[in-house]
Amino acid sequence: MRTTGNTILVTGGTSGIGLGLALRFHAAGNTVIVAGRREDRLRAIAAEHPGIATLVLDVADPASVAAARETVAASFPEVNVLVNNAGIMLAEDPRDPGSLEIAERTVATNLLGPLRMLSAFLPMLLERDDAAVLNVSSGLAFVPLPATPTYSATKAAVHSWSESLRVRLAGTPVQVVELAPPAVRTSLMGQTDSEQAMPLEDFLDATMEILRQDPDVREVLVDQVRFLRFAEAEGRYDDVLKLLAGH
Repeated sequence: MRTTGNTILVTGGTSGIGLGLALRFHAAGNTVIVAGRREDRLRAIAAEHPGIATLVLDVADPASVAAARETVAASFPEVNVLVNNAGIMLAEDPRDPGSLEIAERTVATNLLGPLRMLSAFLPMLLERDDAAVLNVSSGLAFVPLPATPTYSATKAAVHSWSESLRVRLAGTPVQVVELAPPAVRTSLMGQTDSEQAMPLEDFLDATMEILRQDPDVREVLVDQVRFLRFAEAEGRYDDVLKLLAGH
């Protein structure tokens, strides 16, 4: 995908990787619409970053997705890039009956959310000459973190879905790109200050450089995620899973 001259809708854009990508894309010369649930954060982002548009959106709510589609179609009919970034990551204990509610919320946000967004916005993207869907998965799509089983499973599903979408949309103007982050210092799972996580700005630097250097990239993989991405192919899967399990 090209890195400038786009109109880009970023879900889950009020913090972390989503906001970081939105700001980088905006600085690179794109029109950016930051979408998220928290109206207070959206107002603050609009005030702090003139030129960035905002949109209230809950990807787990079909009515909210439908309303967002109508708003974008009316105000930004030239939208040509959808960044499916919205997601939640919560620990689960399958022995706790309350874990089912966490699992259902995770599936609704991390998997049904991108599915609904694509269904709503693909007709618009197909009308553009140079369009893209950027799906944010995770290194945990390739080796799961046992403490977050449903999160890991949804990200594995996003990876598989992206692979199929790429085939199904071949021959159309819509490119399918997967961004698989490693652990990054964000508020997701409280790892803002984790020494084991990659600094957010370093991750954004590397990601934007990959996109600039290879406009046809299928998977955006910073060096730090390759340990997970290629664990199975390199015969390290069981050892890495044990490591993630704390064994």
